[in-house]
Amino acid sequence: MRTLTSSLINRQDGLATSRQLTDLGWSRSTIAHRCSKGGPWQRVLPRVILLQTGAPSPRQRLRTALLYAGEGALLTGAAALTLYGVRGLGPPAKAPPVDVLVPAGRNPRSRAYVRIHRTRNEVRRLPVEGLPCAHLARAVIDAIPTLGDGRAVTALLAEVVQRGRCTLDDLMSTLKSVHRGSDPRITPTIEGLTAGIRSVAEADARRVLAAAAIASPVWNHNLYLRDGTFLARPDAYWPAAGLVLEIDSREWHLSPDAWEHTMTRRNRMTQHGLTVLSVSPSQLRDNPDEIVAAIRGALGRGVCSADVVAAGGGGG
Repeated sequence: MRTLTSSLINRQDGLATSRQLTDLGWSRSTIAHRCSKGGPWQRVLPRVILLQTGAPSPRQRLRTALLYAGEGALLTGAAALTLYGVRGLGPPAKAPPVDVLVPAGRNPRSRAYVRIHRTRNEVRRLPVEGLPCAHLARAVIDAIPTLGDGRAVTALLAEVVQRGRCTLDDLMSTLKSVHRGSDPRITPTIEGLTAGIRSVAEADARRVLAAAAIASPVWNHNLYLRDGTFLARPDAYWPAAGLVLEIDSREWHLSPDAWEHTMTRRNRMTQHGLTVLSVSPSQLRDNPDEIVAAIRGALGRGVCSADVVAAGGGGG
């Protein structure tokens, strides 16, 4: 019995349900005694027992949520995205809630830190770090209601698309399947992603340009020389004026190598007749009028370089 229990502990991160323990031969009275004050076990949620003393680890919290939710349960939302390695959620809370998907016919209720969500749709089940999770697009859509504002929504969706973790079509079809399209934060983000936006800073720039009635550039398009040689993929490009807008985020320029690569890339664009304007995210937020004036001036002067062509979006 103890050997079988040890095997179960190893498979389930030191956790078991009451039913699993009785199936292994432990009596209910023994289980209750071992879970009493000062005992070697503890009941962390109804029907779920941690077979050790001390606070559960972050992983054990996730496993506890799954065992409590029962057969067919999947991690989703921020809990699953953290396992997937998605960064666009901001710093995690010390003990964040755990969102769990269960089939519509099951009846566990939300309890403590576990938030239960029922679904009638069949959701792809993927093992991530050894824990069953909803597919990435579903986890993203389920995380949106927990995000604070439109910028947070943009950061999350832009990250997974930019990094090639899922496609815009995946997000849109999942959004439709769970009927979340009414969230007012989602529509402008989807429109921006469709236009080629791949970051919060680019979304800010798009809003600034729209408010100033400046002609829309193409976003994140590959630029080639006439002989087919790749030149660059700038953040924004106005083909008729040969104008490039680059948004410099410190996140991407922390190392000397990254900064040197950026300078070399910009010098190449200038060498081939393009005008390159560089702005920071803080300038877009704090001094948008100055940025608008600089862009208008450049558009008024610019003439497209004869040896550069734009072709298709280069991102997700």
